[in-house]
Amino acid sequence: MPRYLSMIRIDETTAPAGGPSPELQQRMGALLEEITKAGVMLDTAGLTPTSDGVRIRQDGGKITVTDGPFTESKEVIGGYALLQAKDKAEAVEWARRFVEVHEEEFDITCEVRQIAE
Repeated sequence: MPRYLSMIRIDETTAPAGGPSPELQQRMGALLEEITKAGVMLDTAGLTPTSDGVRIRQDGGKITVTDGPFTESKEVIGGYALLQAKDKAEAVEWARRFVEVHEEEFDITCEVRQIAE
């Protein structure tokens, strides 16, 4: 079965400062349990803020290392899920349901891409 990477993009400037509400954590936990029991979830995690990150870039053969936060970025990857689904439609449906459990104050986008085997 193909594997898919689901990348959760958030706007760090508008995300709730206290993180997800207890209700969101409960809904998310129930959905993640359902995805795991269905045999689709291989791995998932949230990521720390960009202020904790580092970017390494090569341009013209020169390497630069930049500590976060990355002020030029509006949307950043806030988490990921590695799924093994029968097809892209199934992976997209699980990702849609994940986005749906979030409260309205979250500006969230989910990108789903198949992993090249």
